[in-house]
Amino acid sequence: MLAEWINAGGDISWILFAFMTGFIASRMGLPPLIGYLVSGFALSAIDVKGGAMIEHLAEIGVTLLLFSIGLKLKLKSLLQPEIWGVTLANTVLIMLVVMAALMTLAGMGMPLVRDLDTQSAAMVAFALSFSSTVFVVKVLEARGEIKSVHGGIAIGILVMQDVLAVVFLAFSAGYVPSIWAVVLFLLIPLRGQFHRLLDRVGHGELLLLLGFSLSLGGALLFESVGVKGDLGALIMGMLFASHARATEFAKSMLGFKDIFLVGFFLSVGLSGQFSMDALSVALVLLPLLVAKVVLFFLLFVGSKLRARNALLASVSLTNFSEFGLIVVAVCVSKGWLASDWLVVVAIVLALSFLVMSPFNAHQNRLYQARAAFWRTFEREVKLPWDNAIDLAGMRVAVFGMGRVGSGAYSKMVEVYGDSVVGFDYDPDTVARQRNNGCRVMQGNPADADFWEKVESYHNVELVLLATPNVEANVEAMEQLRLAGYNGSVAAVAHFPDEEEVLKKAGVDAVFNIYAEAGSGFANHVCGVVNA
Repeated sequence: MLAEWINAGGDISWILFAFMTGFIASRMGLPPLIGYLVSGFALSAIDVKGGAMIEHLAEIGVTLLLFSIGLKLKLKSLLQPEIWGVTLANTVLIMLVVMAALMTLAGMGMPLVRDLDTQSAAMVAFALSFSSTVFVVKVLEARGEIKSVHGGIAIGILVMQDVLAVVFLAFSAGYVPSIWAVVLFLLIPLRGQFHRLLDRVGHGELLLLLGFSLSLGGALLFESVGVKGDLGALIMGMLFASHARATEFAKSMLGFKDIFLVGFFLSVGLSGQFSMDALSVALVLLPLLVAKVVLFFLLFVGSKLRARNALLASVSLTNFSEFGLIVVAVCVSKGWLASDWLVVVAIVLALSFLVMSPFNAHQNRLYQARAAFWRTFEREVKLPWDNAIDLAGMRVAVFGMGRVGSGAYSKMVEVYGDSVVGFDYDPDTVARQRNNGCRVMQGNPADADFWEKVESYHNVELVLLATPNVEANVEAMEQLRLAGYNGSVAAVAHFPDEEEVLKKAGVDAVFNIYAEAGSGFANHVCGVVNA
């Protein structure tokens, strides 16, 4: 009866059902996407079939997601050993662990698994070696850490994994590039023309339409020459990553990307018929997450990362991926795997999101609770950008050198002179500010390791937290307390409820950007008119 009502309701029924489950998940402290996945499985269980609209939403959502990732990705970051080396090593090791587990279960006669041979087990292991781009990016965006050190590393790993998946699809699913694929290299010299177009498109709906045109058009262009369309969306975004408006461009796409991704999560749950055998296998495979986080952590610290960045990147990447579903779907279509494995991977994917959500929400606490233990794994030699920070002679520190932070920095320089220093966790922002003559270093005040790198002797008496994320500012306040800082702290907020949160955290002065913008404008006008 319920299935008939949902089918009769059409597209509006899907939307309402997704909203209800997403709202319940958010009230439970979980990402709404968990609710969307549960919604898909529930609908599948009552024999509701996905429609064409859901599939279209899913395809567009993933395409927009990859375009947005490309906007934030610099190609040079993929060439770092801690990116490509860790990706390849982790993929091989995870595959060996998963294959060993599957062969053991097959020997025990477990349903579904007992029919696997070595080649089939390798395909399942390869599918489970990926981490979810959708889940990781949404978690990092929610925490405002997409450009943090560990966020950048996690994104780099994801892109390298996506490249491996695209290579697999090219050789196994008929994605063999045509001779015309060489034309795609013309996009490189055309980058300047694309940048000029972005300069002239303005800030309104044309900017949004440009994003849709480039992401969907890029996917179509690549598919027309036999290359995976998702890779086309990613590369089109990367062409704009060095542009000054790349961040604004990405933010304009954010809301639409999230809406379309609802279709993707629903389609995951609707991807097959739920069964107890599939659930049993998924529950047995779920503990492999432990192997995944351990291997990632050991490989990261072995690459000279500090323990905190290694742990946070590892926790972010510890899940199973939607790309695994794509790989398994290809294997099923080729007759290499039974269709039941699509359901198994869909279930274990959803369960990995559910299990890892609380760990991702409390990453910093997870590190701080056993900081001394995690640091025992660090190598003595750190990466060049991870050296000690000397604040001798500095009286004011501004964290977050965006528009608000830059303005605050300039004003503080007028008052305190050369005793002002700025920090930002985005290396490109740091480089740009240094080119403008500012004293700026790379650092994240919410990072416990940052304060460990700060030399103990300093006379900093005022800290300005100008990062746009209230959770990051609260975390920074906690780190300041733990570091024994006794000076004054000021922070920015966007809404009244954020003001209360920051004051409870111990911030001495809170500046509401939206509330103060009007009075600042009026004061400026009065000063000009009266003059």
